[in-house]
Amino acid sequence: MRLPELNASDLYHACDLKQFSFETTEELESLTEIIGQRRAVEAVRFGIDINQEGYNVFVLGPSGAGKRTLVREFLEQRAPEEPTPDDWCYVNNFDQPHKPIALRLPTGKGPQLRDDMEQLVEDVQSALSGAFESDEYRQRRQSLQERFTEQQQKVVEELQQKARERGLTFMQTPAGLVFAPLDPHGKPMSPEEVQKLSEERRQEFQAAAQEMEKEAQRIMEETPRAQRQARRELKELNHQAAEQAVEPLIDELRSHYEDHPRVLSYLEAVKGDLVAQAEELLKLQREEHEQKQPKQPMGPAGAPIPKSIMESALLRRYRVNVLVKHDPSEGAPVISEDHPTHQNVIGRTEHLAQMGALIADFNLIRSGALHQANGGYLILDTYKLLPQPFVWEALKRALQSKEIRIESPQEMMGLISTVTLEPEPIPLDIKVVLLGPPLFFHLLNALDPEFAELFKVPADFEIDMDRGDENIQLYARLLGTLAQKDQLRPFHRAAVARVIEHSSRLAGDAQKLSIHMRSVADLMREADYWARQNGHDAVGVKDVQRTIDAQRYRASRQYERAQELIQRDLILIDTEGAKVGQINGLAVTPFGDLLFGRPNRITARVHMGKGEVIDIEREVALGGPLHSKGVLILAGFLAGRYARTQPLSLSASLVFEQSYAEVEGDSASAAELCALLSAIAEVPLKQSLAITGSVNQHGQIQAIGGVNEKIEGFFDVCRSRNLSGEQGVLIPAANVQHLMLRQEVIDAVEAGKLHIYPLNTIDQAMEMLTGLPAGEADEQGNYPADSLNGKISSNLAELARRRQQFLPVSENREGN
Repeated sequence: MRLPELNASDLYHACDLKQFSFETTEELESLTEIIGQRRAVEAVRFGIDINQEGYNVFVLGPSGAGKRTLVREFLEQRAPEEPTPDDWCYVNNFDQPHKPIALRLPTGKGPQLRDDMEQLVEDVQSALSGAFESDEYRQRRQSLQERFTEQQQKVVEELQQKARERGLTFMQTPAGLVFAPLDPHGKPMSPEEVQKLSEERRQEFQAAAQEMEKEAQRIMEETPRAQRQARRELKELNHQAAEQAVEPLIDELRSHYEDHPRVLSYLEAVKGDLVAQAEELLKLQREEHEQKQPKQPMGPAGAPIPKSIMESALLRRYRVNVLVKHDPSEGAPVISEDHPTHQNVIGRTEHLAQMGALIADFNLIRSGALHQANGGYLILDTYKLLPQPFVWEALKRALQSKEIRIESPQEMMGLISTVTLEPEPIPLDIKVVLLGPPLFFHLLNALDPEFAELFKVPADFEIDMDRGDENIQLYARLLGTLAQKDQLRPFHRAAVARVIEHSSRLAGDAQKLSIHMRSVADLMREADYWARQNGHDAVGVKDVQRTIDAQRYRASRQYERAQELIQRDLILIDTEGAKVGQINGLAVTPFGDLLFGRPNRITARVHMGKGEVIDIEREVALGGPLHSKGVLILAGFLAGRYARTQPLSLSASLVFEQSYAEVEGDSASAAELCALLSAIAEVPLKQSLAITGSVNQHGQIQAIGGVNEKIEGFFDVCRSRNLSGEQGVLIPAANVQHLMLRQEVIDAVEAGKLHIYPLNTIDQAMEMLTGLPAGEADEQGNYPADSLNGKISSNLAELARRRQQFLPVSENREGN
């Protein structure tokens, strides 16, 4: 029995040029919508619009499908219409410097506050200099000093008067005050004169001196208190002078921030600290004027070290660290972080090396992507995010707590012990969009219980769309839009048709169009290159075809090497004759985004046994689970069809000959079953035919992938050995709608040198491969003796009978 074969018109679904009314894509209107991703766009729109906790978005799809471009363009269209978020600044906490204060300010106010504070410090230094050099301040200070001096002088005079009343005077020596008696003329006596006095007189002077020493001791104890009081009064004078200088400047600054209570509280703290540090500020100002300004130091890369780092610690405490600032006209921020480390996402605190230690202050706090995207949208790639230590957990904590808390992973792990900061957390209001393959989504959903609570909206990306007339017109506009965006030459309508046809080939389905944007965009860019090389003003169909051929050629080294090995009979593939238990199966090998087909010799051997079908690939751990499943299905088919009334008394082995890599998938199960049936029936199979397709337990042939590449792989082998007109390929009938074959294959079919047959059942395959009728069972389940199924049943019955002879008597009785 011979199956009807496919015509050349069945092998390729061309794009009709008559449906295009344009000559080049330059005439087409640009696309403003995203085609083929209605489900994903609606999911993203829903996730962005809903204002509920946990409704962040996970966009899942294969790499190169255009996920990032679609999401970014969608968000950038919406962001300008949304309110611009506030600015955020960190300022010094004068009470607890290790806990910097976060200030929230309207858009544009952050840099204004920073500039105002820098100007304030300059003005304060000038105002303090003027206040402390004013005549009023000098007079008050001089008056205070004179009063203290007078008090001290008065005390000394009183002590002197008391001493004179007792006939004594005192002198200041390194050992302290020394009292000496006076002579009749009021002058201190010398030691010799004192010795000439009578004993009684000397004792009187000595007693008086002791009393005066006690009085002097009492006065000396009063002096430090008087000095402290003088210092307090001087400090109060300085405080009043500083406050009078600072207060007007702070009041003026307060007027700019009347609607911001936290800023007013901060300015009040600044005022108190400026007044307290007034003398240090004046000292610093004097030092700056007295010393020559040194040349600005340079960093390790040759760039000048910023002023904010080199300035004194005293002035740094009054700076404003603008963590996040926005342009009022930009709308909501859309941030895409391509290197999502912990520091780049959460933020960090840098350190300065001083005296061999690492020092940090609020000026060294740096923003992360969460800060920059706060109030807007953050796009992250799970491929890059998940391998980074601590980032995933930190991101989840931030989304759960709705605040950004800057923490160092090294500090959390205790790896460093430095002076560190605890910045005040910043409230978080953000939508996070994660990009990743479906596998990542399903793994996170299964293994991380918090994932489903935080990313409730999956946006599942399509990789193809229907090839209808309306979609073809949209696809043409898409090509025109991509050409304009990348500044490519316009595409002629014939070139557009060829791109559409190749898009169906990429989709693996003649009724679909690939929207794997990386592949389509790369094809257009390379076609533009060849058009430029050929001096064409517009990209033509030959430029597109050359691009397709060049892409295949660049990726085909291993494929051509395999073809060469087959031609040299180093890999054994027969394309003529007939063999028992041997068949040509078809497989595909990926290289990047391309697939290459190649034939594989599959052999089967049978012998008496217990009904086992041994998969040699699985036994040596070269068979994947799907391939092993396919082999088990074969055992089910054999038992269901041929062992209803008798035991299946055979053992069979199946193997991919000269295969040294893992075999996966069930697309060779039809070929394996054919080889197995041939070995059982002892009927040879035509080696001029190759087969692909999976089979179920009922013997139905099922669709597989890569049908175009598989046909072309066998065609290339046969062509290298001269097509005889006998060669052909058996494919599942369901795969006919997927055919988009190369032109040379179509030409060979049209010339009758290659044949392609659609299959529905394994019986059809065996009839084509053996030339024998399959045969149908009668009411008793018996097949015609001269049919293929009759031979198989007969041989299986013979195997069962022979096996029965070798069984022990006890087993025979049990079997009976």
